[in-house]
Amino acid sequence: MYDFTSFTTWVHNALYSSMSPGWAMLIELAIVGIIFIAFYAVIGLYLVYAERKVCALIQNRKGPNRVGPLGLFQTIADLFKLLGKELIKIKNADQFLFNLAPFIVIIASFMAIAALPFAKGLHAIDLNIGIFYLFAVSSLGVIGILLAGWSSNSKYSLIGAIRSGAQVVSYELSVGLALLSVVIFSGSMQLSTIVESQANGWWIIKGHIPAIISFLIFLVASTAETNRGPFDLAEAESELTAGFHTEYSGIKFAFFFLAEYMNMFIVAAIASTVFLGGWMPFHLPGLDGMNHVMDYIPGFVWFLGKTAFIIFIMMWFKWTFPRLRIDQLLKLEWKYLLPLNLMNIVLIAFIVLMGWYIK
Repeated sequence: MYDFTSFTTWVHNALYSSMSPGWAMLIELAIVGIIFIAFYAVIGLYLVYAERKVCALIQNRKGPNRVGPLGLFQTIADLFKLLGKELIKIKNADQFLFNLAPFIVIIASFMAIAALPFAKGLHAIDLNIGIFYLFAVSSLGVIGILLAGWSSNSKYSLIGAIRSGAQVVSYELSVGLALLSVVIFSGSMQLSTIVESQANGWWIIKGHIPAIISFLIFLVASTAETNRGPFDLAEAESELTAGFHTEYSGIKFAFFFLAEYMNMFIVAAIASTVFLGGWMPFHLPGLDGMNHVMDYIPGFVWFLGKTAFIIFIMMWFKWTFPRLRIDQLLKLEWKYLLPLNLMNIVLIAFIVLMGWYIK
């Protein structure tokens, strides 16, 4: 009902008919870049505020409530404070890599967000290997973390970076296998095709119990991959001060801080896209009246609503469970999640082969 394809096609044709192809492509890239930068800033600030409110709710506190109505301007005030902080030069640090690391982390999250379908026809790039692309670019962020830890000339930073590397390499397997289960169900790696395949029901429902298992594994593994609690060993403020970004300050620290929240948004958006139908509304067979009403809700509202729900679950994880030790974290992946994931993939392949899922 809310299809942005005609609008984006009109913008594309208008640009290409009024200027040379090179300039048209350049202006298109600039428009998309500006939109994403604005979206990035708004979502980042909102998620920081939301996390403080969720944390306060769980701990029976009020949370931010002084700066602006309901404390809405608190994160904006924090942003100005960070921008005004002095950038401290670290003695004996590798300055080039030290300055490069936060840009790698934030560029990786920008590259991932570009492939997300926000609504029908509303995505920057619709690759036919969308899942593979997301899997690849989401792995780049850890390179920035490793560089930050190594170049800081600090034992706390180095230990935090090594922990993050071990964590991401381990849990990347479970994230990939969980996404592979939906690729087997839908028969495609293209995100728009995966969303379209859920027009008559989300994969978490159509795929029965194996799809639910994949969804839960993806939630746990992706939370670990984003270094969020209870898997935040890379920062572990009680042991490592602030982990890999201990030596950073000002805008460079803000880049790491913002990237963490955007990575949380990205993994939640991926989960809502592949398991919960993305921008597809909720439909129930036989209830045509209700299904028709659901169609009136715009697709991007469905997408953002599902993403917000998963983000809330991830915040709930963080403020409920205590931090794991590094041996517990690796044991959870290699002894439990990975074998369970492998058996689940074989089961899903068999179900698809026999056609025992809702079509």
